[in-house]
Amino acid sequence: MTYNLTEDQETLRKTIGRFANEKVSPLAEEIEHSGDYPDELIGMMNELGIMGLPYEEKYGGGGADLLTMSIAMEELAKVCANTAMVPITQELGAMPIVVMGNEEQKEKYLSKIATGEYRIAFALTEPDAGSDVASMKSTAVRDGDNYILNGAKRFISYADVADVFSFFAKTDISQGNNGISSFIVERNTPGITIGKKENKMGFKGFSSCEVFFDNVVVPKANLLGEEGDGFKIAMETLDKTRPLVAICGVGLAQGALDYAIDYSKTRTQFGKPISRFQGLQWMMADMAMQIEASRQLVYKAATVVDRNETKSSMLGAMSKCFATDVAMKVTTDALQIVGGSGYMKEYPTERYFRQAKLLQIVEGTNQIQRVVIAGQLLK
Repeated sequence: MTYNLTEDQETLRKTIGRFANEKVSPLAEEIEHSGDYPDELIGMMNELGIMGLPYEEKYGGGGADLLTMSIAMEELAKVCANTAMVPITQELGAMPIVVMGNEEQKEKYLSKIATGEYRIAFALTEPDAGSDVASMKSTAVRDGDNYILNGAKRFISYADVADVFSFFAKTDISQGNNGISSFIVERNTPGITIGKKENKMGFKGFSSCEVFFDNVVVPKANLLGEEGDGFKIAMETLDKTRPLVAICGVGLAQGALDYAIDYSKTRTQFGKPISRFQGLQWMMADMAMQIEASRQLVYKAATVVDRNETKSSMLGAMSKCFATDVAMKVTTDALQIVGGSGYMKEYPTERYFRQAKLLQIVEGTNQIQRVVIAGQLLK
């Protein structure tokens, strides 16, 4: 480890790594196969403080910065990317409250999110509004001291188990991005319906669902910031959480490389382990270099976000784009090293490969990340 991590961060890395190898790894394939995430693992993560790691101590959290959170998530992603996405998705959903919530909202919701009492989902994407957020059709109409919410959301992570949603809708349909507002919506509010659970190619233990809002009444007290702040809240949320998707890619790639190395030492062809063939040695060397470059870029991005520096948006986009592209390449090469066996479902390489693809798409496709980076360069 080369980023001058503190003693506490190194201790956390070892603790989470031990938990991942002993408790999570034996269940990783079953989680992916069944499509259900076990409550007992979430309970264990709550006990270890993983779920509350990034939240302020006054709300019952661990008070960890983004770099420390990234270190922990890499250890989980090495053995089970589905598991890493549980606290990552939780932080994505909670971040609008972190960045724009008033003290009353933070005390009411973050204190329950940090302790694991509440699960929260980030409800932004719609059937016709993915990268183009301004085209969202969900609406929020003021009615006295309430808002009436209507709309359909798609690909909402953990919507089926969420207790709360960070919901985005237009309070002024004529203003494009400037007409978007953000609300805290409790799941038990009448008018919310969870639609189909998507049958994804990978990350099957990490649910994505449709959500429908039909005349959902939400008090004005649940508006985050002011009307029209929603786009700013969404973009700041993504800027602050993209390094976590990036580190999930780093961990996933590292896990794939570790498995390929171990396999290459035991698989014999032409009278010797395939690890002794220079062609495969060079492949593994390239994989290791790419992973380490990704890791250091994520650490840099996380540090810049923690310091609230002006380059945080660009470096967050860089880390997410680069690390997840590397994850796709490394998992492809790992599967190639394991060969025919690697294509079979009883080997983890095919799981790593399928999961890597999604990371190039979520929280803004990697093409959109390049648009963000170019926009920052040309300012």
